[in-house]
Amino acid sequence: MKTKALTTTKILTIVFALLSVAFIAAMALSPDFFNWTFARHHNVLSWYIRPLFILPFCFFAYKRSGLGISITVFLMLTSMFWFPAPVSVNDKVQGFLDMEKEYLTSGWTFAKVIFAIVVAGSLSLLSLAFWKRSIKIGVGIIVAIALGKVVWSVVEGGEYGMAVILPAAIGLVICVTLVYYFIRRNKRKNKKEQSE
Repeated sequence: MKTKALTTTKILTIVFALLSVAFIAAMALSPDFFNWTFARHHNVLSWYIRPLFILPFCFFAYKRSGLGISITVFLMLTSMFWFPAPVSVNDKVQGFLDMEKEYLTSGWTFAKVIFAIVVAGSLSLLSLAFWKRSIKIGVGIIVAIALGKVVWSVVEGGEYGMAVILPAAIGLVICVTLVYYFIRRNKRKNKKEQSE
């Protein structure tokens, strides 16, 4: 029974990983899907919700659940289109997304390859930190990811990149606060169990 459950878990982990790859491929290969998704990404609710996926990502890494991580990555990616396209869009939001759209649809350069490696690498390091229960290192990586996102946005988007600062800052504060709450709660729970 245990072997069957493990097999099912591994299969589901692979399924959600493949769904994430399929989403990225659809964004890269289908202009219609890309434009449909980006129209909904203009809704800033998707900007505020995306950083919060760091929480379940870290939680599942801490619990050493590959399935949880795989599902979280898929949900993080697809959250771009969860909300309806807005009727009106702030000028800074529009300007930033125009820049981001151009960045994503232009050809690959050495700098873009390095950036893609840094993004994938930072998530891998974050997962590894929590997997190894290195909470302080994990929190440091969360802060570095948020700051990196803001710096990239401002460097690439200029004044339009400033639109990213508030969602990134709110997401960072929520994530760090809840991670520390989880740590303190676990420490209290462990002390209680040891004293009994």
